[in-house]
Amino acid sequence: MTLKEPLPVAPGTADARAGQPHRATAWPEARAAAARAGASARAGRAPLGVPLGQALGQVLAEPLLALTDLPPFDTSAMDGWAVAGPGPWAVRAEDAVLAGQAPEAEAADGEAVRIATGARVPAGTTAVVRAEHARTEPAPADPARAGRAVLHALREVVPGQDIRPRGQECRTGDELLPAGTVVTPAVLGLAAAAGYDELPVPPRPRVEILVLGDELLTTGLPHDGLIRDALGPMLGPWLAALGADVLATRRIGDEAEELYAAVTGSAADLVLTTGGTAAGPVDHVHGVLDKAGATLLVDGVKVRPGHPMLLARLAPEPTRAEPTRAEPTRAEPARSESLPAESTPSAPTRAEPPHVRHLVGLPGNPLAAVSGLLTLAQPLLAALNGAAAAAPAPPRVPVRDEVPGHPYDTRLVPVVRRGGRAVPLRYNGPAMLRGIAAADGLAVVPPGGARPGQELDVLDLPWPAAEGAVPAQGACFT
Repeated sequence: MTLKEPLPVAPGTADARAGQPHRATAWPEARAAAARAGASARAGRAPLGVPLGQALGQVLAEPLLALTDLPPFDTSAMDGWAVAGPGPWAVRAEDAVLAGQAPEAEAADGEAVRIATGARVPAGTTAVVRAEHARTEPAPADPARAGRAVLHALREVVPGQDIRPRGQECRTGDELLPAGTVVTPAVLGLAAAAGYDELPVPPRPRVEILVLGDELLTTGLPHDGLIRDALGPMLGPWLAALGADVLATRRIGDEAEELYAAVTGSAADLVLTTGGTAAGPVDHVHGVLDKAGATLLVDGVKVRPGHPMLLARLAPEPTRAEPTRAEPTRAEPARSESLPAESTPSAPTRAEPPHVRHLVGLPGNPLAAVSGLLTLAQPLLAALNGAAAAAPAPPRVPVRDEVPGHPYDTRLVPVVRRGGRAVPLRYNGPAMLRGIAAADGLAVVPPGGARPGQELDVLDLPWPAAEGAVPAQGACFT
């Protein structure tokens, strides 16, 4: 389609650079730029309080501070006897102290009382004697102990033994876990023990996917120059696996005005486009971004496949303001009731941070789009989701076979792990998905290639790694 009104082309866009040397960003620097963009956008996003049952797999937006001492009181670590002073001890006749019950009386010197694991020890308790380390005998003739059995320890009793003292694990206000910690089942247990009903987590990033191209079919077999859309069905679930809420997957024709309206009208934190990032006659992404007042953060990456990818910060939405409660002062008492409605002063406002939005432009070829997803979208979403700044480096795995490389750019090659080695897969061209569908990672191949046995970074895919035999397609590089 032709443009009804051609969009302006600013200096620095792909069209303006036609015939000029390629000025793409190095692959590691592009990923770092995407992570910085996500961290900057996260700064203005208030955390959400999520019930414990819904927080699994999310990330702590704030440090987890203890809301109470743990344990909150002196607690018996064993089933046995709470004793006071040196033995032998006269057994108190009342029932045992059970977990969840408060002791009825302070333990007097020379007394013992049955106690259960986790129960609060009576005040005055010297130690807990395990049940298997003690014996009782009938009451002696001693009038002072008439009618009360006597407890004898079978081993030496050390003051404080088998008592978990209050605050042994933490004191109120202690930092239990830093912000950025992934919420695991163990974290949920610790949070519950520390008194939490909900956890502060970043709001999940909202993503809208715009699949561009007049040539794409959504059903049936390719025909007459038309091809099936492979990215629409793939990107939504992939982004959800990266922790995003996918608002919609929309298909946009080769029409600049339609794309401009979709980009500027989106409420998403991240708009993801497919295709249209190069300098062809219907590649409108650069022109739309220029018209929308966007700032290009990454414009091309030195990686194959996928070098025409880009990252832009969209112009922020107008700053919103929330009314705050107006407090009368001594100098000027409240007058709103005596003034006409039309002249009543408005309440002061509190400005909210502007909504920072980004756009990641993926190439239209399927494997090239995957490359863009892992290079720009994944680190940006990880930062938006609160992942720690010092994210763990990708695992390094020796490659089994020689892997040819690009003379100047990084290559991302689908691999499977077999016997502790990364095995490159066939069908790794920019338009192919057969290789990545069988892979459990993408090897980062430096310029010039890799020799057998050389260790390479491997980018894990956000689903369980495949196990079993090498795919029938053949696990070798061609």
